[in-house]
Amino acid sequence: MAQALRPNTAGGLFATDGKPHPLQDTLLAVTLVLGITSFVTALVDDDLHLLSSWTGLVGILTGAYGQWVSVTTRERFGLILGLGASAVGFFLGMAHGGLFGGLID
Repeated sequence: MAQALRPNTAGGLFATDGKPHPLQDTLLAVTLVLGITSFVTALVDDDLHLLSSWTGLVGILTGAYGQWVSVTTRERFGLILGLGASAVGFFLGMAHGGLFGGLID
C-alpha cells in the first residue's frame, strides 16, 4: 500500500499540518463565540440590538484577521461559520436600532 493512514496526534485540534497554531485557534474560538452570541441575541429580542450589533462587529473584525493569518483549511472553515453568524447578527442588530440606538440622541 502506497500510503498508510496514520492518526494525527500532533498539533492542535484544527492543525492539519501537525504544528500548533495557538493564535489561529484562539481567533477561531473568539469568532465563533461572538458570532453565536450576536446571531442568537439578534433573533431572540429586538431590544438586544446593542449587544448583537457590537458583538457582530467585533466578530467580523476578529474573523477577518483570523482569515488573514489562518494556515489550515479547518481553521478557515470555522472562521467562515463564525463570520457568517457575526455578519447576520450585526446586520439584524443594525436593523433593530444600531450600535448607538437610543444612547445618543
